[in-house]
Amino acid sequence: MTRLEAPVLTVEADVARVETRLLAGEIECPDCGGVLAPWGWARCRVLRDAATVVRLRPRRARCAGCGGSHVLLPVFVLVRRVDLADVIGAALAWKASGAGARTIAGRLGRPVDTVRGWLRRFERKAEHVRVYFTVLLVETGIDPVPPAPAATLFAAAVSAVVGAWRSAVSRWPDVGKVSPWQAAAAASGGRLLSPTWP
Repeated sequence: MTRLEAPVLTVEADVARVETRLLAGEIECPDCGGVLAPWGWARCRVLRDAATVVRLRPRRARCAGCGGSHVLLPVFVLVRRVDLADVIGAALAWKASGAGARTIAGRLGRPVDTVRGWLRRFERKAEHVRVYFTVLLVETGIDPVPPAPAATLFAAAVSAVVGAWRSAVSRWPDVGKVSPWQAAAAASGGRLLSPTWP
């Protein structure tokens, strides 16, 4: 039996602000552009930060126009991942600079197989990630500077993610309040490591 889940919409990290915006009708349905309204909660999740545990119960919302429902995931979360976007992003950055899975796992205090899974998933889609974030970099920057050539495709993809973040910060300084990996989570709808993205 196939279980259907509500599509995910990435929102800011401030839960109170999201709730206020949702009640005011300020969050748009990504499917039809209608207004999203509160519609219960998703299941509680226990996530891992670098050294702590984060408990999260994401808000659900329903569109008044098309009737579609969405789970509102904070920008620091990736779909189907227990570790936060910054933890996974640190692993990807270390790999891009030449570290191996065992070294990265030791630095993060994570199982080697978990880290290997992140690295393999990212490596399989590195070219798509590189292209997507390079286009984003060029489209958002005031005077965009594409990333310098990298030694590997993996490193080029990581460089494009960071470059797109820098480019967005040059136009919208408030973007600098989130990390490059939170910005990547937002740009990918939380699906940076998902097989269905981009």
